[in-house]
Amino acid sequence: MLSFDAFTMEDGSPIYMQILRYIKQGIAAGTIRDGEEMPSRRVLSACLGVNPATVQKAYRLLEEEGIVSSRTGAKSCVCADEEQIKTIRCHLFEEETLGAVTAMKNLGMSREEALSLVAHLWEEEKR
Repeated sequence: MLSFDAFTMEDGSPIYMQILRYIKQGIAAGTIRDGEEMPSRRVLSACLGVNPATVQKAYRLLEEEGIVSSRTGAKSCVCADEEQIKTIRCHLFEEETLGAVTAMKNLGMSREEALSLVAHLWEEEKR
């Protein structure tokens, strides 16, 4: 069963969005796998100390995106094939990169300075 032990709530974004991101990041990283059973909505809401409607909203959105499959009276499960995983990775990367690009622009960096910094950090991270 999918564990939420590493989940930590942050300020600034709705909890249902944080649940979505946690699951998507886990899928992208391979720590949450296709077919993995999701905790029930009630169990997760009690575990996180949030309103069951919050968890319901997150699950509904995951279902609409085709990332979670639910049937009445049955457990909800992750359903992420290779194409979905690739799409999730790209989307998460775009979100993270947009934040970094915005920060660089707000700091007054030119495109060349930003690319140079990224190249430097890329090489440093390899070490």
